[in-house]
Amino acid sequence: MPLVTTKEMFKKAYEGGYAVGAFNVNNMEIIQGIVKAASETKSPLILQVSAGARKYASPIYLKKLVEAAVAENPDLDIALHLDHGEDFEICKSCIDDGFTSVMVDGSHLPYEENIALTKKVVEYAHARGVVVEAELGRLAGVEDNVNVSKEDSSYTDPDQAVDFVKRTGCDSLAIAIGTSHGAYKFAADSDPKLDIERLKVISGLLPEFPLVLHGASSVIPEYVAMCNEFGGKLKDAKGCPEPMLREAAQYGICKINIDSDLRLAMTGVIRKSFAENPENFDPRKYLGPARDAIYGMVKHKIVNVLGCNQNK
Repeated sequence: MPLVTTKEMFKKAYEGGYAVGAFNVNNMEIIQGIVKAASETKSPLILQVSAGARKYASPIYLKKLVEAAVAENPDLDIALHLDHGEDFEICKSCIDDGFTSVMVDGSHLPYEENIALTKKVVEYAHARGVVVEAELGRLAGVEDNVNVSKEDSSYTDPDQAVDFVKRTGCDSLAIAIGTSHGAYKFAADSDPKLDIERLKVISGLLPEFPLVLHGASSVIPEYVAMCNEFGGKLKDAKGCPEPMLREAAQYGICKINIDSDLRLAMTGVIRKSFAENPENFDPRKYLGPARDAIYGMVKHKIVNVLGCNQNK
């Protein structure tokens, strides 16, 4: 089966009250771990690539790795998605390169400019059978080329969301309801909280329209502790509690982005391997266990958080 778009994935997710996992990929081991978990659970899957990942691995390498995953798993629905395309040029490049979904992130622009940029990408993408995710409202935090201070962040206005979707024709919308990018989503002395009431209002005003939650890693304490035990410095890292994410999927969140948890799982296991086996210099000896950690973490997310597994 070739790569698919997210249109049918999101339709089923909305009707089923679950979310599809969108996992950021940077290298072979990450892709293999994610795809193995999705294959075993018979779950739809979005592999997403940031501008930073394309620069790091080169576009053709990542595309060929994803194509290999598709070839090995012909019965698995896989979409290839651009994460945080900041301008028309990178969105066009990915569309031309065979991506089935792109995110145009004009959230840093004034409202009318965001609309104009998003509409331009939508027109180009739809003419080529590609779907478009847009963003309204700004998430705080740091991830690749996204760097937004808490002061510059803002929650999504429900009425504006309706106007934005109508005028741009986007296929899904990333909203800001309290999540943030990176491993420090909430202050150490505060309780994690998502604005579920705002989500309910937005979903009610946009019935059957797929919404997206960025910055939704749970920053799993097990891997934070592992990183810190073996030389890391991740003091007060805190993510989104998994029950909150599961609740969000009941109110129109059809796509949940996960990146930091992947990084933490891989880094924690590699740090542990280096500390416990200093004589090892074979990359397979530490990248293999890191790949297994990615697989285990993603499978946990699919079954216990996203609820999108069909192998129940």
